Amino acid sequence: MRTTSNPAFRNLPQQGGYADFDRQAGAFGAGAAAADARASQSGFGPAATSDRRLTTDDVVIKTAITGGVALAAGIATALSGAFVLTLPAFIVGFVVSLIVIFKQSTNPALVLIYSAAMGVALGGITGALELSGTQFEGIGFQAVVGTVGVFIGMLIVYKTGAVKVTPRFTKWLIGAIVGVVVLMLVNLVVSFFTTGGLGLRDGSPIAFLFSIVCIGVAAFSLLLDFDQADRAVKAGAPAKFAWYIAFGLMTTLVWLYIEILRLLSYFRN
Repeated sequence: MRTTSNPAFRNLPQQGGYADFDRQAGAFGAGAAAADARASQSGFGPAATSDRRLTTDDVVIKTAITGGVALAAGIATALSGAFVLTLPAFIVGFVVSLIVIFKQSTNPALVLIYSAAMGVALGGITGALELSGTQFEGIGFQAVVGTVGVFIGMLIVYKTGAVKVTPRFTKWLIGAIVGVVVLMLVNLVVSFFTTGGLGLRDGSPIAFLFSIVCIGVAAFSLLLDFDQADRAVKAGAPAKFAWYIAFGLMTTLVWLYIEILRLLSYFRN
């Protein structure tokens, strides 16, 4: 049985300023990647007789709703200048994500709270970055377009079978995610004691390369998420788990957005 890098899917029904941006987004990116790196066995049992079975439309609609909520919250935060909400919103989102994961909750209210909180956090980072210099104007829009583009591109890759989600592929990708998370956390810790940390987030050629690697790993993580959702539908999981799958996809998209935003900031800077 294949595993998933996304912690959300482990609980589906079982058969068995620029400097400020660098510090804040570094912590958020590591947190999002760490949440996405936990791996476990995953299988899906059929829905009870009284429950409606999960469909692809359920997953698409719920994912669109959660993504729309995050986008709206992010835009509102960036335009209002309420950047002080960035850290509190991230904390709320992180706590809610733990509740959803460990309580195996399919409560749509919790999923939407997570999406709204992370939207506020990312909107705060983006808004503060855009106001830190004219060279960053419009970077948020570009990051959103890039994230959506990667999502659609990887969905096409998955549906066409251009890249097969095999056990070997899953094993290598999870290893890559864990490695990236460890490097992020070490770099973050070292940055508190030395300027630039390990040089992974200072705009140097190494930082460019590391950001591209992170974007690639996050993008390919979407393939694992799509595979888990696809198998849940085929196994006839309860329709309510569409919210849970949407939550899982959001954790990956949050990480992907942060990495794309960072890479764009390097080019702008």
